[in-house]
Amino acid sequence: MNISFDLLINAIISGLLLGGFYAALSLGISISFGMLDIVNIAHPALVILGAYLTWWLNLTFGFDPILGGFLLAPFFFLLGIAIYRIYHDRFEKGGGGDSLRGLAFFFGILFIIEMILILLFGVDYRNVNTPYTDQSMPLGFLSIPYRLLIPFVISVTLLLVIRWALKKTYFGRAVSAVAQDPLALQLMGVNPIKIKGYAFGLSLFTAAIGGAMLIIIQSVQPSIGREYIGLVFAICVLGGMGNLTGTLLGAMILGIAESMTATFAGPSWAPAVSFGLLLLTLIFRPQGILGK
Repeated sequence: MNISFDLLINAIISGLLLGGFYAALSLGISISFGMLDIVNIAHPALVILGAYLTWWLNLTFGFDPILGGFLLAPFFFLLGIAIYRIYHDRFEKGGGGDSLRGLAFFFGILFIIEMILILLFGVDYRNVNTPYTDQSMPLGFLSIPYRLLIPFVISVTLLLVIRWALKKTYFGRAVSAVAQDPLALQLMGVNPIKIKGYAFGLSLFTAAIGGAMLIIIQSVQPSIGREYIGLVFAICVLGGMGNLTGTLLGAMILGIAESMTATFAGPSWAPAVSFGLLLLTLIFRPQGILGK
């Protein structure tokens, strides 16, 4: 077995693990942008906020990052409901749909979060130390780091559970209905504003867990979320707007593309290849891989 084949298999495995994590980062965007038509460009900044709060819980109380992420998630859910009510009152009420000002609203949230994190924690990189972050699972000639494997398992499980909930529960059917015809939903006695608020809260629920996964994988600093803005929207569009299975598939494709490119051509080429795949998808299948 030559070294190039070893590198190839390692790059593919690393890409799959990275793709699972990317799916968790993009899950909230698939809900808010793909299902609710809300361009929450602040979502990656909220992920970074989750990462910092997870780091603080680990540093102060010794909580494992995974536990910290799930403890924070309900508070992020409530924060999402509050943000959506402000967004609805200012930009959706009356059917105006001022999307440009709404986008500026989320840009404002992004910069406010960054400034708060800088004021509280400074600009230094922060990371967590756990018994498993420096350990690996040997698998033949492969060595799979737990800092990638654990976020992969949790991220994919989270996506599959939410996908099941949106497909099989009353709330999930209401979210699908409010995305297609909110007036019909209202005529059935359901408040579409409340449903959209809960759905947007769910998108921020995933941001808290995504932040916990991020702080396990790498160090963070306040402005690092900007690096993920293009990525999460690219995955959402690539997979098919609002299609969570497509989100997972698109994340895996971009994860493998980035890993392969970084391994054989250098890390600086990885974003170009990823967005090249996105452009090809938009040209030949603009609705996304699994879009209708």
